Amino acid sequence: MTLEEIKELVLLMEQTDLTELKVQAEDFKLTLRKGTAAQAPAPLVTPAAESRPLAAQPRLEKAFDQDLVSINSPMVGTFYHASSPDSEPFVKVGDPVSQGQTMCIVEAMKLMNDIKSEYDGTIVAIAVENGQAVEYNQVLFWIKRS
Repeated sequence: MTLEEIKELVLLMEQTDLTELKVQAEDFKLTLRKGTAAQAPAPLVTPAAESRPLAAQPRLEKAFDQDLVSINSPMVGTFYHASSPDSEPFVKVGDPVSQGQTMCIVEAMKLMNDIKSEYDGTIVAIAVENGQAVEYNQVLFWIKRS
């Protein structure tokens, strides 16, 4: 993941009500948390050459508005990445997705509900963890539309 992509994720958190975002790839793991006004924000470690603080840049805002979309939970329930504990996740960060493709399952009142992508694109972030309780309209995934 590049520094520019991380900056886009920080901007995404500033513009939404997300409080935590976890991104994981094969050899990379990133957790961003947004605290309340009473808490100090978690420190962000950047390469020495990029030691200046991250700032929202107009070109990132424009790219964000046009390219990144969210897939939200249509119900209250429990989020599952895969159809069973032994199965591979439906999608991972970096995977391409197409409209209508199953991305996860939300269990509500003992019923398993497939959540499908509304867009063609690439998974940029998975906003919840496997087995986590989710609320109605909570962001589950961020997709960069293609």
